[in-house]
Amino acid sequence: MVPSRREALRREGVGVAPLAYYDVEETNVYNIEIDDLPAEHPGRIVMHRGNAFVPRDRIPTDSVIHRLYIDPSFVRFVAACFELPDLHELADPLSGLVLNVVQPGMEHPWHFDTNEFTVSMLTQEPEEGGVFEYCPNIRSAGAENFGAVRSVLTGADRSPVRALALRPGDLQLFKGRYALHRVSAVRGSTARHSAIFAYSERPGVTGSAARTRQLFGRVLPAHRDAERNAVRVDQLLD
Repeated sequence: MVPSRREALRREGVGVAPLAYYDVEETNVYNIEIDDLPAEHPGRIVMHRGNAFVPRDRIPTDSVIHRLYIDPSFVRFVAACFELPDLHELADPLSGLVLNVVQPGMEHPWHFDTNEFTVSMLTQEPEEGGVFEYCPNIRSAGAENFGAVRSVLTGADRSPVRALALRPGDLQLFKGRYALHRVSAVRGSTARHSAIFAYSERPGVTGSAARTRQLFGRVLPAHRDAERNAVRVDQLLD
């Protein structure tokens, strides 16, 4: 990507970053309640989430990242990269396209995505830290693989963990539904910004109302409707 385009992306991110929903909270890798989970369940491992999201309805439709997200040729390119005949934008009006903001001193802890296929683009790199770490295919649509997930979360086994050094403008594609992943703590005085483009093999996928409220501090009628007519790609916890 040419320097002028990278700078345009950076300025767009800086412009909308103040619209992000910030909420430092305790969470777990599945973003679910832990009360009824067995003692050794990885969902009982609590982490602090301090990152923030600018939702799709706060990102200008004429921005580079929005135009890229909906561009048919880009969607076809992403589908080809995943060796799929077709992909669909998330129907979710908030989480289909977001800007992830990780302020200095904060991190985006280990988690899985609601959507199967995630494409991200770093638009502003921090001075230090903010490393993307992931465990490809640590679970599948038919197997949670709780033991391996717990071993990564506790540090007992980091052999599945991969680290990726990203630079502004880098396009990153991975199966976030099945790859445990995180962004390590950001250090210095510059926030880490990344655009996240979410797609699914099936049309109509919308995040749950509970998780949407966690990430954005609000839900819309579309999320309540989706609770009644959920389109899910699997029966994983989340």
